[in-house]
Amino acid sequence: MTKTFLLSLFAAFMVLAAIPASAAVAIGKPAPDFTGTDSHGKSHKLSDFKGKIVVLEWTNPGCPFVKKHYESKNMQKLQADYTAKDVVWLSINSSAEGKEGYLTATDANKNIADWESKPTAYLLDPKGEIGHLYDAKTTPHMFVIDKEGILVYEGAIDSDDSFKPEAIATAKNYASVALDSVLAGKPVETAQTKPYGCSVKY
Repeated sequence: MTKTFLLSLFAAFMVLAAIPASAAVAIGKPAPDFTGTDSHGKSHKLSDFKGKIVVLEWTNPGCPFVKKHYESKNMQKLQADYTAKDVVWLSINSSAEGKEGYLTATDANKNIADWESKPTAYLLDPKGEIGHLYDAKTTPHMFVIDKEGILVYEGAIDSDDSFKPEAIATAKNYASVALDSVLAGKPVETAQTKPYGCSVKY
C-alpha cells in the first residue's frame, strides 16, 4: 500500500510539474495580483486599481519592435487617449541587470522624458517576478484587465508583426479594440492573440 501511495503521489507531482507557470493567467479569470515599484520609488498593487480598467504593457527601450511604437508616437497616443478615460496604464520593464533594456530608475525617467511617454506608472521588474507571473514573452506584450480584475485581453498590440513604423497605419490595433469594447461594456471579441517582438530579457 505504501508503494502504491508513493507512486500515486509521484504521479500527482509530475502532473502538477507539467502545468506551465502561466496557467495562473487565463482569459476570463482574475488577473494575478502583484506589487511593483515604479521609476519614482512608489509602490503599486494591482488589486488597488480594482474598479478601473488596467493595461499592462511589457517594454524594453532597446527593442526595435518597442521603438516602432514609441518613435512613431503610437504608444504615447494610446497611453494619453486611454488614461484620459480613467484607464490605468502600467508599463513594465522586466529586463534583468546586465541584459538589453535594463534601466535604473534614473535611466527609466530619462527614457520616459525622451520618448514623452504617458503611462500611469513605469514599473521596474529586474528580477522578472511580475513578468514570470504573467508569462510575459515579448516586448511589447499587452494585457487588458477589466474593472472587476478579470483578464479580458492578452497578446500582441496589433496585427502587423514587423518592426516598420509605416505598418502601424494599416494594422488592426488589438489592444485599442479590446479597450474600446471594455469601456463600452461589451465583451472582447478577440481576447487572445500571439504576441510579437523581442523576447523579454529575464
